[in-house]
Amino acid sequence: MGFIKTLIGVPLLIVILVFAFVNNDLATFSLWPFYVEITVSLSVAIVFLLLVGFILGNFFCWLSYAPVRKALRAQKKQNKKLSKEQQKLTKEMEDLHENLANLKELEAQMPKVSKWERFKNWFRSSDKKEEESESK
Repeated sequence: MGFIKTLIGVPLLIVILVFAFVNNDLATFSLWPFYVEITVSLSVAIVFLLLVGFILGNFFCWLSYAPVRKALRAQKKQNKKLSKEQQKLTKEMEDLHENLANLKELEAQMPKVSKWERFKNWFRSSDKKEEESESK
């Protein structure tokens, strides 16, 4: 996009400057509310007005993008907040993985109950189960 602006802007600027410096007559400008008259070269007036137009155009362009800049600042703030939350959740997930590994080690160390024992435990009365758990 910058290349296209340059491709169009530079030749246009050259044409305007050539036009301004070819017209070297004197011109009188009167500033209406103040009753002041200024006599300057027409080329100076053209270059001055071109510069004023360029500055005003850039200013209004900057103003028109104010909502976009505001939204960008809000997004950056939200991104920082979400990044901190992601780091916190990542740390929590690592801790949970570590706890899971520890639990798997503990389970591997516990004595294995056979399927037959589990099947028999289903049919035992709750009193016998309580006696067994108290004896252990």
